[in-house]
Amino acid sequence: MRALRLARAWSQEQLAELSAVSVRTIQRIEKGEPPSLETLSALAAVFETRVEELTGAPLQAAGPLDDAVLTARRRLDAEGHFYRSLTTALVVCTGLYLLNRFTAPESHWSLWVVLIWGGLLVVKGGRLFLLRGWIEHWQQQRLQKLLRK
Repeated sequence: MRALRLARAWSQEQLAELSAVSVRTIQRIEKGEPPSLETLSALAAVFETRVEELTGAPLQAAGPLDDAVLTARRRLDAEGHFYRSLTTALVVCTGLYLLNRFTAPESHWSLWVVLIWGGLLVVKGGRLFLLRGWIEHWQQQRLQKLLRK
């Protein structure tokens, strides 16, 4: 653990802050005390590695924990992509609206772009923030139902 921390030139305080673990816990781990799976999970997320790689030995409970970290990272990536798309749409649509107002104020072609792009973002945001839990729950139930047959 210490080698990974020093390779990134982090102090114990910085690692503790990034992983939301106390400095005392970091000190105990570096002295050789075994950390909990939750602590290992937090540290693995900060070091961008798997829990098994941190411990050097395969853990039976590490698989689901690694999957949870991976799922959380994917969710963050999807949310980041959505917010970048939203920002891009706002900037481009504002520019097109201003261009439309200055070049052809009697025409409203820029509103079509706003409506179509906005509609697509509403669908994407709805799937990401509102329906994701429901869809995953339905898929899990459907999978269990198919496996029972």
